[in-house]
Amino acid sequence: MLRASLCLVLVLCGCASPARAQDAVASPWTWTTDGNVFVGFNYQQRQFANFSAWESQNWWMGAGERRLGAGRLTVEGMLSLEPLTIGRLVYAGGANLPAGGSPQLFQTGESYQGAPIVNYQHPHDLVMGLGATYRLAASRATYIIGADLVGSATLGPTPFMHRDSARDNPQAPLTHHFLDSTHQTPGVVRVGVEAGGFTFETSAFRGAEPDENRWNIERPALDSYAGRVVWRSGPWNAQFSGGHLHVPEWFEPYDQTRWTASIGFDGAVAERPLAVTLAWGENREFTPYRGVADAYLLEADFRASERTTFYGRAEKARKEILGLGFHPRGFGHPHVFSDIDAVTLGAVRDLPIPMSGRFGIGGDITLYGMSPDMASYYAGSRAYHAFLRWRPGVQAEHVHQ
Repeated sequence: MLRASLCLVLVLCGCASPARAQDAVASPWTWTTDGNVFVGFNYQQRQFANFSAWESQNWWMGAGERRLGAGRLTVEGMLSLEPLTIGRLVYAGGANLPAGGSPQLFQTGESYQGAPIVNYQHPHDLVMGLGATYRLAASRATYIIGADLVGSATLGPTPFMHRDSARDNPQAPLTHHFLDSTHQTPGVVRVGVEAGGFTFETSAFRGAEPDENRWNIERPALDSYAGRVVWRSGPWNAQFSGGHLHVPEWFEPYDQTRWTASIGFDGAVAERPLAVTLAWGENREFTPYRGVADAYLLEADFRASERTTFYGRAEKARKEILGLGFHPRGFGHPHVFSDIDAVTLGAVRDLPIPMSGRFGIGGDITLYGMSPDMASYYAGSRAYHAFLRWRPGVQAEHVHQ
């Protein structure tokens, strides 16, 4: 597994330019790369329990495309060094503490050291994507078939790290596990049809979240399924999707149904780039008490000038935080839900550094509101980020749907 991952790293590093179609010798392949790297300081101000971290959120992607028969084949790989750069330098009460991820108030999802993660965003696996897609254009439609050793199920909007409305924000949405958490699924088989601006697609995939070993690839298992309808027209896009996930979290050993809908705009206002996403997600757990929780997200990224970008995010989520823990299968426990509101405002200023890519310096603040049951533990909570950001100077065009 490690040898295969190192080979993938070398392949991505070999695709050094943002878009390289041919070198001195003609090649049937067209190669593109993309990436995003944040390095900075994360401070979470919580009543009685402030904590902070020096960390880096990051990913790199490489894709190759060529004609094959009557259609076109695309192979794609994606890597992250977050297993090394997140959760290492976390401080609370003056002590350096090992942690399960990036400090983030009210964030949940996955586990660390045999316990559910709370108030942290987990690091992504080393291998975030590895798969292939074949597209065959016919007279009235384009047919799509794909398979991924690690990939994205046909469920939810474009994952947050690839949404233009979220790419300048180093913090994962609190609604991540309501919307797009199946973006690094170990084992996905996909089919779809594109016609008249619409894409109809379905997939079978492994429903379980990745385990705590961030360096391996889990065994694929096609035990879950999802379907999605996507519409695109100019700068506008929308999707509606639903899926059945087989036991996504081991500490909540029940199947889950997820519904999502979103609409997005990736265009310009007054000739300045603007990206906006509005999304809703709902998780329905098949416990004896039928736990149902909804979440809403609105985020935007506006490039106000050639070097200055403003971004923001507003979220409302009903989450299980105080009652989160291991519950044996068949144990009839009611879910203890809390309501969380979060608003983030931030800005990034590109730096005039004559090097490859776009370097920027930025920061943000997040303010929270909550239901009364959380006030004794979290009243007055705030979150702050200060960071340096790098991305390629020319962003590769890629669609993650």
